[in-house]
Amino acid sequence: MFGNLDTGDEAHKYITIEKAAKDYPISKLCTLFKVSRSGYYAFLKRRGADRDRDAKALVKKVYEQYNGVYGYRQIQLFLQHDHGVWMNHKKVLRLMQVLGIRSQIRRKHRCNYASSTKGRVAKNLLKQDFKADKPNQKWVTDITQYRVGDCWLYLSAIKDLFNNEIIAYQMSHRNDNELVLQTFRQAWKQQKDVTGLIVHSDQGFQYTSHAYHDMLPKVGARISMSRRGNCYDNASMESFFSHLKTEGLYPYDIRNMDGAQRRIEEYIRFYNQCRPQRKLNKLPPKEYRKQLIA
Repeated sequence: MFGNLDTGDEAHKYITIEKAAKDYPISKLCTLFKVSRSGYYAFLKRRGADRDRDAKALVKKVYEQYNGVYGYRQIQLFLQHDHGVWMNHKKVLRLMQVLGIRSQIRRKHRCNYASSTKGRVAKNLLKQDFKADKPNQKWVTDITQYRVGDCWLYLSAIKDLFNNEIIAYQMSHRNDNELVLQTFRQAWKQQKDVTGLIVHSDQGFQYTSHAYHDMLPKVGARISMSRRGNCYDNASMESFFSHLKTEGLYPYDIRNMDGAQRRIEEYIRFYNQCRPQRKLNKLPPKEYRKQLIA
């Protein structure tokens, strides 16, 4: 069956042993071929490492391409979306551990916003149901801030829960009602029919203002608000801001407002067009929307 056992080098013998290992004990095969078991297992280990060489190179390439901010699950999505390579998430994790690379850990968000004690407060219509069956069914909105030196930059954004796309955003040095109103004016220009839309926010003073409550019903939108002091009611929007800062701001040395605004604009464009999401059939938001509507 094995032919002349004395012919061939050790590598050839190891390959033959591997093929026959399903039917015979390893120890007897090694004795038969006059090789050590430790040598055989070392051969398997070396060959396994060589087998992963291309996979490790690709994982490292994707990791470095995105500035080392992503963990194994998101890298798995980039491997499929950018390179057409589907790799088991456990394998991606193992290769990252072998390479000694890891993601940047997102900072824990503290629920420290101040609710308004004046103005109008609406009921919580969303009730933490962050799924939507079609565009313009459910939007979430909020404001976040980013410090540059001694100044603050404020970002107001709106996310469509159908595909998690940021459909409108505005930035300002002032955190006021006009920042929010400008964001919605931008959204109305892009979305023609929003009748029946639920727009969910926290109870910040901008969202309890009379101007805000006058603007939304005029286009047929319904206002929904988180319970007072409960940031989990708007967790989807909080999650986006966390990703924005961890992936698009904190890794960079940003020294002025222009630089911060540019990074935010670049990240939102990347998030909408290039960043695949597991909940969106492993597609970026805009690609998912085009595929579902086509």
